[in-house]
Amino acid sequence: MPAMGRRTGDGGEPERKSNAAPTPRHPGRGPWPRLPSADSVPIVELNVSTTHRAGHAVVTATGELDLYTAPRLQNELTALVRDRAERVVVDLGGVGFCDSTGLNVLLAAHRDLTAQGGSLALAAPTPTVRRILQVTGLDTVFTVLDAVPALDSR
Repeated sequence: MPAMGRRTGDGGEPERKSNAAPTPRHPGRGPWPRLPSADSVPIVELNVSTTHRAGHAVVTATGELDLYTAPRLQNELTALVRDRAERVVVDLGGVGFCDSTGLNVLLAAHRDLTAQGGSLALAAPTPTVRRILQVTGLDTVFTVLDAVPALDSR
């Protein structure tokens, strides 16, 4: 009688397990769902531009503000702090997503500008970004404007 748990082939010898890859369930495909190719995954970017006038700056950001893209905004805001801008408005009307890294970049700029007598406001946040600000309580820290003000208004 063969040992328990062992199957025998025709010759009475134990069947050996194969190290070969499992047989695909679907012809032409592997046994697991196919992952999207690099060509089909959209590249997420953050575009940042700044307009200056009389000590005021409007920084316009479009795209997604996250771990990978936040340094672009951080570099722009750091330069404005270094140049001692009096008033900075960050236009978030084109930002569809903002994670904690993006929030920290905005908080650091707010802290640094306030420390040197300047100000930072957030303008026209999308509903998603506005909700993130509300949930985190940051809508009480930042001045949040419904629209981007004219550059020469106070």
